Amino acid sequence: MTTNGDDGHVISSRATSVGLMAILLWSMMTGLVRVVAESFGATLGSALIYTFGTVLLMIFRRPAPLRECPRKYLVFGGVLFVFYESAISLSIGLASTPESSVEVSLVNYLWPTMMVLLAAAFGPATRATQSAKSAESALPSRARAIIRVLPGALVATAGVVLAVGGNSGLDWGLAAGHIASNPLPYLLAFCGASAWSVYAVFTPALAKGYDGTSLFFPVVAVAIWIIHFMSGQGWPAVAPPWYGWIAVLGAAASIAGGYACWGHGILHGSMTTLAMASYATPVLSTAASAVLLGLSLTLPFWCGALLVAAGSILNWWISSRNRG
Repeated sequence: MTTNGDDGHVISSRATSVGLMAILLWSMMTGLVRVVAESFGATLGSALIYTFGTVLLMIFRRPAPLRECPRKYLVFGGVLFVFYESAISLSIGLASTPESSVEVSLVNYLWPTMMVLLAAAFGPATRATQSAKSAESALPSRARAIIRVLPGALVATAGVVLAVGGNSGLDWGLAAGHIASNPLPYLLAFCGASAWSVYAVFTPALAKGYDGTSLFFPVVAVAIWIIHFMSGQGWPAVAPPWYGWIAVLGAAASIAGGYACWGHGILHGSMTTLAMASYATPVLSTAASAVLLGLSLTLPFWCGALLVAAGSILNWWISSRNRG
């Protein structure tokens, strides 16, 4: 089934469903990356994950010829993609403790809110408004679009904080101390979240239907291998456990498969649906991490999950009313 978006773009319901699969795959990422980092180290573990991920993509989703890739998308989208992938993987691995890795993941999960706000301010509806009105009259329309999605974004973000923070028994005073003692992972996670939200909102127009996930992934692997060798770290002194290798394969499948699905979804599916559904990512990720890392799910987690759902439903309801 296909429909037309506000900018005339044909939206495929099948592509939207493929994009939603990414959220399920990503839910396994944080826990698996942490297991890999504890087995191999942050940089070597990340390099192995993206190397295996590249192999999987070359087998199941080989990139289209490079000559078909728009140059602006290749440069702008490629830089954002490679930076985000490197930043989030390294930030989880560089966190000093498992508790810190949960805090770092909380910072990364600001990207859905950033994405919704950017989509409201610069999405297709705004561009259509600008084509019909002057820039001066379009500015209030941008402001109104942001205001419409802001309540749902705030409610869902509050749910993310409660779900992820409450689940780990997060002490905010202790978290501030963790940031001061080891700021790099938190900075990487925040910058990565910003980069990914920009990538998701702005690159579909530049891509012109070209999905660069399989093209960008090996560049991420090369970049992290360079970081690993420059850091002077070699192979672990103690042989990694067998389950570390299983985690490498699992993380590679989770990340590579997730971004392949997401790339297809944002190019051909409904950006609004994917933006709203992306709020489920931190909730599912925390649930998966609870299983992989031995955490327990508490009442605050489930309250946060309800807030995440409520925020997404609120934005969907507001969007439906505006379309009607």
